[in-house]
Amino acid sequence: MSNVGIKTLKEVEGMRAACQMAAETLLDVGEMIRPGITTEDINRFVHDDTVRRGGWPAPLNYHGFPKSVCTSVNEVVCHGIPGARVLEPGDIINVDVTTIYNGFYGDTSATFYVGKPSSAAKHVTEVSRRSLELAIAQVREGARLGDIGAAIQEFAEGEGCSVVRAFVGHGIGRVFHEAPQVSHVGKRGTGMRLRAGMCFTIEPMINLGHHDVEVLSDKWTAVTADGSLSAQFEHTLVVTKNGCEVLTRRSRKLANSEIFGDVFSVAAAATTR
Repeated sequence: MSNVGIKTLKEVEGMRAACQMAAETLLDVGEMIRPGITTEDINRFVHDDTVRRGGWPAPLNYHGFPKSVCTSVNEVVCHGIPGARVLEPGDIINVDVTTIYNGFYGDTSATFYVGKPSSAAKHVTEVSRRSLELAIAQVREGARLGDIGAAIQEFAEGEGCSVVRAFVGHGIGRVFHEAPQVSHVGKRGTGMRLRAGMCFTIEPMINLGHHDVEVLSDKWTAVTADGSLSAQFEHTLVVTKNGCEVLTRRSRKLANSEIFGDVFSVAAAATTR
């Protein structure tokens, strides 16, 4: 615990501002997702929108990353570099936005549908979305980090998907990545105890196939080793006495993403009739 910072109320207030900026930018990204745009179009929009709001895009030049946002299409698990790739009907794309504002970082991502998704694309995307929701429900003072990973792993594997091990959630504040590491697999009742004031991301990467990944020659782009689809959702949150506050909560539904409702509740209701 000694290297895990506990944020003050003032620091949480600063993070909340940065997180809300990132959330608003991501909402606006959702409105522009359509066939025919390029991932560079998204990068340009995120950069300009972030600066317009008074922030700065954290990915730009971070350890040499060349763009202002990560765009990960289909088999790309994370850290996709925007460029000339044109979005096509049936694609899924994760857009990962991180904003720096007044020295604090806000980090959030979502997976979007480009046109009508296949049943496979819908399944992996909605499993990832629900995995994040179930993980957030575990967070409260006194819980353990292993509870978070267990909730994700139990659900995703039960739905026939796999959970990426190679990348994890992370502490965040005045530093982009800090302790603790938040694994998306785990065993309940194990790991560090959570304390009010801890801030971190949860960002499960869910694959339709095996959980193994490979990093391409650009040293950033991570893809599924078997070429299967991958989806991811991410929030930044702060632990509270009674649960947590999702600092990157959104003010409205994501266009081209939150379009199916709670598909697992619907499925569960159907099986009990």
